[in-house]
Amino acid sequence: MRIADIYTEGINKGKEFGVLSADLRVLLAHNEGFAEPIDVLLRRDEEVKKPDLFWEQFEELRKGKPVEYIVNEASFLNRKLYVDERVLIPRTETEELVATITERITDYYDPRNYLVVADIGTGSGAIAIALKSYFRNWILLASDISEGALEVANKNISKGVATITTMQGDALTPYIEKKINLDIIVSNPPYITNPDETQDSVKDYEPSTALWLDKNNSVYEKIFRDCYKVKKEGLLMCFEIGYDLEEYLTELMAKYLHDYEFEFLEDLNGKKRFLFVYLQ
Repeated sequence: MRIADIYTEGINKGKEFGVLSADLRVLLAHNEGFAEPIDVLLRRDEEVKKPDLFWEQFEELRKGKPVEYIVNEASFLNRKLYVDERVLIPRTETEELVATITERITDYYDPRNYLVVADIGTGSGAIAIALKSYFRNWILLASDISEGALEVANKNISKGVATITTMQGDALTPYIEKKINLDIIVSNPPYITNPDETQDSVKDYEPSTALWLDKNNSVYEKIFRDCYKVKKEGLLMCFEIGYDLEEYLTELMAKYLHDYEFEFLEDLNGKKRFLFVYLQ
């Protein structure tokens, strides 16, 4: 069977279940050893090597499982990362967070310096790995409360040549315990407040502890509460946030911070998605 034939059959069978043709290309490219999904179209006349595997994966896709978990791979800023159900699938919004940091860092620091940077709730390690690739002089630390997530992060970190130190613990606790002073904190913590607005594939497969915001046990609050314990001189804190959290986060900052400036920033869709806070 040609690649074109199995791809077309997959599209036709998947229509009633909402299966995306883009996801079918990801499956075929991964199984056939192609560099990119577009190669499925460019090499459509070649014979399929693993048709049985494709149809097994198709059944998982039909049931709603994200394609990234099926092939255990996600793209983040042109890098391939290992992912499984212990970590969130990296999103384009988080790519925007990293890009915004690279654009705005000179407002706060000389990026050529040896800055100590913590990625709180690192998950797959995407943010820490990206920042280290852009700023080789930075000392990158990555932490997560989940042992499983850190296993995934370490797997991705080990693929590169840069050193990133990982630690297990909640929010800033491991940094406080090790008496580590920080220049920058970056975090993409749980921030979804309304599960009804979330796709079933996210609710059914991605780790709930990394999705839902508990305002009585918020990573944001823990970081604001403890940030002076890890502050070196100035401290820049960069967060990915939910679009509906501006009032909540403003109140938290007023409760815990002093001598600070902050800015809420929109993502490419025009939603409040990032919060930059600088402590003098």
